[in-house]
Amino acid sequence: MDLRALLVLWLWFGLQDCHFLECKLRFIKVADAIFFSIVSQDLFLLSSSPSSRATSFIIMGTSLRSGVFKKSNDGARLLITTIMGMVFGYFLGVSFPSVSLDKINLPSSLMSSLDMAFNDDRRAVSRSFPENLGSSSTPLTPKIYVPTNPRGAESLPPGIVVPESDFYLRRLWGDPSEDLKRKPKYLVTFTVGLEQKNNINAAVKKFSEDFQIMLFHYDGRTSEWDQFEWSQRAIHVSARKQTKWWYAKRFLHPDVVAAYDYIFIWDEDLGVEHFNAQRYIELVKKHGLEISQPGLEPNNGLTWQMTKRRGDREVHKDTEEKPGWCSDPHLPPCAAFVEIMAPVFSREAWRCVWHMIQNDLVHGWGLDFALRRCVDPAHEKIGVVDSQWIVHQVIPSLGNQGESDNGKAPWKGVRDRCKNEWALFQDRLANADKAYFSQIEH
Repeated sequence: MDLRALLVLWLWFGLQDCHFLECKLRFIKVADAIFFSIVSQDLFLLSSSPSSRATSFIIMGTSLRSGVFKKSNDGARLLITTIMGMVFGYFLGVSFPSVSLDKINLPSSLMSSLDMAFNDDRRAVSRSFPENLGSSSTPLTPKIYVPTNPRGAESLPPGIVVPESDFYLRRLWGDPSEDLKRKPKYLVTFTVGLEQKNNINAAVKKFSEDFQIMLFHYDGRTSEWDQFEWSQRAIHVSARKQTKWWYAKRFLHPDVVAAYDYIFIWDEDLGVEHFNAQRYIELVKKHGLEISQPGLEPNNGLTWQMTKRRGDREVHKDTEEKPGWCSDPHLPPCAAFVEIMAPVFSREAWRCVWHMIQNDLVHGWGLDFALRRCVDPAHEKIGVVDSQWIVHQVIPSLGNQGESDNGKAPWKGVRDRCKNEWALFQDRLANADKAYFSQIEH
């Protein structure tokens, strides 16, 4: 085996202690350096020897003589020998990965060419791979502590921390900066079963592309909604026999929905014939409402006077209730009050309300009376939009997802739990107030 094959073997043998892909890249460049060095030396010898120069002239002048064929055979033999040396060197290098290039004595002129090839290739690889790949020693992790970072992220530089997210749907290809043609400004959620698909379809059509639609499926049936074109752009979350407040607590964290100015958390049994979503947003902003709901048709599903639609105004923020129901005209249910069937929250208000939702109290009863704690002054920032009104159809579809107990109908068991949760929530809130003020006093 001649010098060329040995050099290739030595080269590959010494490069096995680095990352494999980087070795392949280096091999190409270093092989170029090897052959360039060898050819340069051959040309030098050829040009420095008179006999060699004479020989070269003879060969050039007698191209049809047998010497040409001998030269061709020598070249073919050299090529085959070189390839064999490369293959042999590869397998030998894999067998002995601990041998390094600095243990092999190569001519100094060749080493300088190798160094140049290595440095060029190192710069190319560093642009493609993290700094610790292909290196025998991993760089030390920088010591960082930023107490103002979100909890758990104190060891990260602030520039890499992304504390908030969104529900924007993105592509699996292309430039990320070009994924979104437009970003919805508002989020609308419905907790749904397939039986109410036509009602939800009518409701969704009231919302433009500025509104991101999100469906919470309590019956586990999601693929059937693909019959609606808008369903392809909606976010679908499925968990059987769960309520909208269970979903809201787990999937609508304030940091996840921070991209949206307003969040609608609506039931599925709402008639929206007289509702315009864009106009609703305009009125909410105009009247400074942080927590609101559309007015309810007076003749259907009405529980509280506060949520009853008034036909002579755009918005109202207080009302008169039955005698004794309101200890203060600025307190619920006479003011600072909306129901939990169709509330709309500003981003800031929702950040507070979300923390008040209890994990185990899934129906949300009692929450409407406590919403006033999240805005101030509540009697000014909570109200009902009368000119954009809805109809409560009172369909107990989710209630029918319950189970009969001791002969009770499924919906009765659900209703009993709702009432029990209301009492539990009131007790927890009262105890939390008591514990806080007790701590302040001491």
